[in-house]
Amino acid sequence: MSNDDENDDIITEEMLWERIPETEGEERANTYYELSARIYARGQYDEALALAESARDIYSELGANVPKEGLAQAYSAIGYNLNQLKRINEAAGAMSKAVELLRESKSAVALELACTLGEWWYASKEYEKAIECMEECVQEHLVDGNEIGAANDFHLIGCSYRELKKYDQALEAFQEARALFKGLKEVIHVARCDQNIAHCLTEKGDAEGALRAAQKALDVFETAHDHRRENFALFELAKAHVLNDQLDDGLQEMEKVLDIVAESEPKDFEFIMEIEKEIASVLRRIGRDAEADEIDRRLESISEVIDE
Repeated sequence: MSNDDENDDIITEEMLWERIPETEGEERANTYYELSARIYARGQYDEALALAESARDIYSELGANVPKEGLAQAYSAIGYNLNQLKRINEAAGAMSKAVELLRESKSAVALELACTLGEWWYASKEYEKAIECMEECVQEHLVDGNEIGAANDFHLIGCSYRELKKYDQALEAFQEARALFKGLKEVIHVARCDQNIAHCLTEKGDAEGALRAAQKALDVFETAHDHRRENFALFELAKAHVLNDQLDDGLQEMEKVLDIVAESEPKDFEFIMEIEKEIASVLRRIGRDAEADEIDRRLESISEVIDE
């Protein structure tokens, strides 16, 4: 960016600040919103949040004359800033109000923000709310003929059901997503579904089905040299082998994944602990209790830190 461009941006922002005491009502709210957007772009999220909240307050004071889209914009700006500040629950709450207002006014932006809201509910571990939100989105995407949008919606629904340990519903959602992704020839996304399908089938006790799904996912990720996803797929394959009483194969694959993940930076301690717990379970099944006890002892020390 040239110096002239920078000066134009500074002057424009100064003019907005100068406009605030000269305006009132909707025009003042619009000015606060515009300032919030500019300051958000600079990464000053606390200040941008305060400005967006000022815009919301002014819009709200307009009563029956409140422009719904303006108020929705203010709520969405509040949500985006709260999200950047890692206040995910509050961000989702603000965005839900924006979506509600935009749906009332039949705005085309409502669906896009609703998808973002679903992701935020999922990130904040509000899985039931994520499902409710995305089920509305998937119907709208299907009506619009947006198959990639619907596929992503189904995938997030599946992930939410998986976290709730409702594996039948999760499996159904992942299969819907897989069919759509396959029709679009989205190979990596099909493999992501296969990996999740393998997880659900393992939890349901279907070893053969889990082995097939996990191997399909692993084949794709290995071919694509997608090493991060390859590790997750290999772990699902290992669990399926254990379920199928192929304990040596499962243990060997788990140890391979653990070696790779433990060398990665930054450390994914939650995944490392999950692998170690599965290894300890297998070790007990083959009579190596002392080694399993040592793993449990180490994991307890890490759990104390993570739980705190």
